[in-house]
Amino acid sequence: MAEEVVADWLLELLDLPRASSVGFVTGATMASFVGLAAARTQVLADAGHDFEAYGLQGAPRVQVFLSDDAHVANRSALRYLGFGAANVTEIPSDDRGLMEVCALAEALQAHVGPKIIIAQAGHINSGGFEDLPGIVASARKHGAWVHVDGAFGLWALLLPEKAALTAGLDEADSWSVDGHKWLQLPYDSGFAIIRHPDAHRRAMDMTAGYLNHGPEDGRNPTHFVPELSRRARGFAAWAVLRRWGRHGIAGMVRRHCAAAERLAARLERIGGLEVLNPVVLNQVLVGAGPGRDADAIVELADALNASGVFVRTAQWKGRGVLRFSVISSDVGPDDADRVADVIEEVWPRRAGRATRGHEERSLGAQA
Repeated sequence: MAEEVVADWLLELLDLPRASSVGFVTGATMASFVGLAAARTQVLADAGHDFEAYGLQGAPRVQVFLSDDAHVANRSALRYLGFGAANVTEIPSDDRGLMEVCALAEALQAHVGPKIIIAQAGHINSGGFEDLPGIVASARKHGAWVHVDGAFGLWALLLPEKAALTAGLDEADSWSVDGHKWLQLPYDSGFAIIRHPDAHRRAMDMTAGYLNHGPEDGRNPTHFVPELSRRARGFAAWAVLRRWGRHGIAGMVRRHCAAAERLAARLERIGGLEVLNPVVLNQVLVGAGPGRDADAIVELADALNASGVFVRTAQWKGRGVLRFSVISSDVGPDDADRVADVIEEVWPRRAGRATRGHEERSLGAQA
C-alpha cells in the first residue's frame, strides 16, 4: 500500500524513530491535532485515567505549555481537543518568537499533573528553532509529552549542515509537518508522526464491521487519522518522493536556504529597510527602518506583487513586516537577486512618498 511505503520513506528521510506511526492528513493543523490527541491519551493514561472509557469526565487537569508566539494552528487544535485557556500556559518568547527554556522549566515545576509541551521547529515569521535539547530534558524530568510543530522546519533534518539547528528533534514524542510546502505536494497534504503507535491508535482508531481490519488486510488509514472519506494522499506522496529522492529533496531545501541568505544579504544593504531575523532557514522578515512610515511596507508589497513576486504583509511584535518564504521548487539564489533588484528599484520612491505623507499628516495635526 502506498501509505505504508511512504511512511517508511519519511521516517528514513527525516531519520526519526523507525517504529513511529504516520497519519496522512490535510496539513500541519490537522497533524498537530492528531499528535496532541495521542499526547492527551498518553499523559492521562500515565496519570491513571482511562480516557477511552471516561473521556475527560473526572480526568486530572492536563496543562499545555507553548511559546506566547506559537502558531495559531496549535491553539485551534487544542480547542478542538477540549482544552480551554486555563489549560494553556504561554511561555515568554525571545525576539525570534521562541520560548525561553528557563521560563518553561519554572512553569513545569509549578504544575502538578499531566503535561504536554508544544515546541517549534521553524517559526512562521523568524524561521527559528526552539532549544529542543533543553525542552526535552525538562520534559523528561517532569514526565511531559513533547510535540514539535515542524510545519516546514522539519525538512531541515535532511541537511547535515543544519545539525546544530535540528539537534534534539528526534527526541520528541510527536511531530507535525506539511507536505504541500517544501515537499511540493498538492495542497491538502500533511503528516502526523507519532513515536508511540499505541497512543496514536487509541486516539484515532475507528472500527466497523464493513471496514477492513484483519492483519492480512494491511494498513487501514482509519487507525491513524480522524477521517473516513478522504482522498488517497499516499499516492501523490509516493510519486513525489519517488521522483525527487533523498538527494533531490535535500538539494531543493539547501538551495532555498541559500536563496534566503542571499536575499537577506542584499536587503541589508538597502537604506531604510531592516532584516529582522537571523536567517537560519528559508524565512526572511523585513521591516521599514526607524523614521519610515509603515505604509511604505504595504506599498512595497503591492509593487512586488505587481512584478510577479508574491509576498504577504503581516503584523509581528507591533510592526508591519514583509514575509519572504522561499519555498517554490525551482527557486534559487538567482531569483533572490531578481527580487532584490526590484526592491532596490522601487523602495526609495515608495519609502520617500510614504515618509512625505507621514510628515504632511504630522504638520497638519500640529496646525
